[in-house]
Amino acid sequence: MFARSSFRVASRAGAGIRPAVTSMPIRTFKSTVIRKDDASEDHIPVVHYEKGQRVTQDIQVDESKPVSSPVGDIETKAVPLKGGVYQQLTPTLQKFCLQGKVAVVTGGGRGLGYNMAQALTEVGVRGIAIMDVQQELGDKAARDLSDQTGVDVRFYRIDVRDGQAMGQTIQDVVDHYGQVDILINAAGIADSNIKAEVYDHEKFRRLIDINITGTFLVAQAVGQQMIKSKKGGSIINIASMSGTVVNYPQEQSCYNASKAGVVQLTKSLAAEWARYNIRVNSISPGYMDTALNRVPALDAQKRIWIDQTPQKRLGSVDDLNNLAVYLASDGSAFMTGNNCLIDGGYSIW
Repeated sequence: MFARSSFRVASRAGAGIRPAVTSMPIRTFKSTVIRKDDASEDHIPVVHYEKGQRVTQDIQVDESKPVSSPVGDIETKAVPLKGGVYQQLTPTLQKFCLQGKVAVVTGGGRGLGYNMAQALTEVGVRGIAIMDVQQELGDKAARDLSDQTGVDVRFYRIDVRDGQAMGQTIQDVVDHYGQVDILINAAGIADSNIKAEVYDHEKFRRLIDINITGTFLVAQAVGQQMIKSKKGGSIINIASMSGTVVNYPQEQSCYNASKAGVVQLTKSLAAEWARYNIRVNSISPGYMDTALNRVPALDAQKRIWIDQTPQKRLGSVDDLNNLAVYLASDGSAFMTGNNCLIDGGYSIW
């Protein structure tokens, strides 16, 4: 997927930025990257909404590493599933609902991650832990989802690369909700239009560290809790069609390699954890109409992408929603280790 990419612009990862810190917005093709120094942080701010009231607390950790976040996106309101309606559904439709489940969504402050979180609130989850880069975006996501659906939503500003902090955060999720049943691992960054022969070494290490190491560390922390509970669960990693095809015309070998790693990690975890009734699948989106693709610098390339896509359009920000719900639900109970391409047909040509 090139959904979260633009010319040399990194998108969101699950890193945290302390609200009080001064950050410098850097404009690149009208997309904003929030930077901060590498000073360590000793806590994870948590925002929680109880009956419309904002409650804050901190989780103490040793350190965390900030990374960047995307800018605005088009949003719609979530509509909750009422209990009486669920009882009237047929047994087949009930399997696609998530009554009483608890989910973790990384990269859930806005865009694809937020839209998938919205979808979960519409099919019966009772709790969601949102993890993302910016305090403001994550706080708003938690508030909006809670206000619109009544679901118990918590926001954690957390760096997906920090294994110790992630372990403590997932433990807090379990302590608060009593369980964790679903993970949507959507945090990641992208770089494009950079030739492999001149790709900066540190940039490559950072890309791999967020997209692969971060994906693994979150899955590991959630997997440990699912194994401990002996109830299993569903883990959904957001990969990309770029993990199985070479994109054109942009040069993005490093991003493609990172997403191929996510696909293979998904299959390997599925094989290891099937014994614990944990299903692990990945979603590989194609070209998506997200905020970072809505910049003039990409207009020429977008015309090529659309022309090479059989459906002749970019994906909408909510086009992953139903697939995410399916993979999270019992509707896909016999499905694990699968990489689900959802690209408007791009990869079939």
